[in-house]
Amino acid sequence: MSEDISLKLEERTVIGKQVRQLRRDGLIPAVIHDHGKPSLHVMGSYPDVYKVYRQAGKHHTIKISVGGKEYTALIKTTAFEPRKHLLSHVVFGAVDANETVTAEIPIRLTDDIPAERASLLVIHQLESVEVESLPKDLPNEIVVDASSLVEVGDKLSVSDIIAPAGVVIITELEHAIATVYEPSAVQAANDALAGEAEEAAPEAAEGVATEGAAPEAGAESTEASTEKK
Repeated sequence: MSEDISLKLEERTVIGKQVRQLRRDGLIPAVIHDHGKPSLHVMGSYPDVYKVYRQAGKHHTIKISVGGKEYTALIKTTAFEPRKHLLSHVVFGAVDANETVTAEIPIRLTDDIPAERASLLVIHQLESVEVESLPKDLPNEIVVDASSLVEVGDKLSVSDIIAPAGVVIITELEHAIATVYEPSAVQAANDALAGEAEEAAPEAAEGVATEGAAPEAGAESTEASTEKK
């Protein structure tokens, strides 16, 4: 683990569709789930919460202070406003330092990849893996040795990861992380998909004209659905 990440929040009484006004005021509504206890409704300033989200992701513990009470928590889920992609809601899960937790850890391949030096294309198929460990043992990232990616068809799977001490990987071991392809083959596949999309476009347009567009779900619906969990 690296540096401690802390966040100060306030309790809130505004819930449901009324949280729209909180967002207009520059606040993000959030919830803290704490080991079967009633959920704690909280809020914080957008800059503070977004900064912590960027720092912690879903793999770094956060020290949260609410009205003089302290929580150690992980970010479990987030919601974003669809048009501007602004963070609109966060669910935190309180954790016990002596109990194992699950978290999503980002994957990073080593920089020197022989296949790329040979002008081949390396397609990344997995950005993170799910792991289980004590909170103190959660790594910020898992680095995977990519030196075996040399020729077309070479690939890395979750089974190739060497887990850090105290960390158990629970993502399926056969799940591919990265595969080497011939660039021309990938381009041909992309061209074929583009052609299929062009053929389907007129039919899709007719369907929209006949049936009408579905109404867009509002960001405030996230608050109600998330807090029922």
